Amino acid sequence: MDISYVSGSDKFNYRVCAVIISDGKLLAMHDERSPYYYLPGGRVKMGETAEQAVLREVREELGITPAIVRPLWLNQAYFTEDVDHLHYHELCVYFLLDISQTDLLSRGDRFTLHEHDHTHVFEWLLFERLAHEYFYPIFLKTAIFDLPDHFTLRTEYE
Repeated sequence: MDISYVSGSDKFNYRVCAVIISDGKLLAMHDERSPYYYLPGGRVKMGETAEQAVLREVREELGITPAIVRPLWLNQAYFTEDVDHLHYHELCVYFLLDISQTDLLSRGDRFTLHEHDHTHVFEWLLFERLAHEYFYPIFLKTAIFDLPDHFTLRTEYE
């Protein structure tokens, strides 16, 4: 069971997101339901750790098993979603992932994958491009520039 509930026109979500970076680009996605870009990830399930959830979501959405480098941000957001028009209170943990042991980069700058009843379009967006795109979360449009130029992609689980 997802840690998410609706009360009237309000919705609470506990989410995780994957921050996947390569060569000054961030992997973002969108689908037929959402006109905006967002990060791979999803809701945490009851009894699941945030780490387990982000790895599960990336396996489901991208078909890869990356390594977690470290958590980057914990963000609390209040917003009205553009598609369902619900008022969200959302907690999201953002994890930096290491994809060096996967085939993700060989898929190109833009690729499409199908998951259940959704078609996801993935695209590598230059950091500078985020400011001009319809992209959520908004804080990431500037926070991405605060990251060090080079991370040591050594996981905490080695």
